[in-house]
Amino acid sequence: MSFLTFSQIQSKESENPFWKNVRFGGGMQLSIEQSYTTIGVSPSAIYEFSDKFASGIGVSYLYSKVRSQDVRYNIYGVSALMLYNPINAIQLSTEFEELNIHTNNNGSKSDYWNPALYIGAAYSMNRNVAMGVRYDVLYIENKSIYNNAFNPFIRIYF
Repeated sequence: MSFLTFSQIQSKESENPFWKNVRFGGGMQLSIEQSYTTIGVSPSAIYEFSDKFASGIGVSYLYSKVRSQDVRYNIYGVSALMLYNPINAIQLSTEFEELNIHTNNNGSKSDYWNPALYIGAAYSMNRNVAMGVRYDVLYIENKSIYNNAFNPFIRIYF
């Protein structure tokens, strides 16, 4: 009687160094008020070139409805992000985002692209979480989906 077994042991030499430096994360948005509902999701991935530099891409979807005005928004987008940590507690960022905005306002529909270029600064709580504010240098009132050029954010990566 004999038993034959096989095993695979992955050594550190055989690990792909690219995936070792990739981190996934993103954000979610949920706001429900009496006359306003917003639901959004924005997954992203970054590649850490070093302890100080990272770059990545993301996609986003946002649905918003203003009941009092019968206005609905479906927003799709992509973004490219660069992060710089001059010290552990500070994270500086630039992000280019291109959003396709579909609006239905009482049956009147519109569809347009809206670019945004953000410059941001954040307090980095640890390697995974940073909170801060970003400024859209391409902000145009009544065209952007945000009320003003300054937007708070929380970044989470695993």
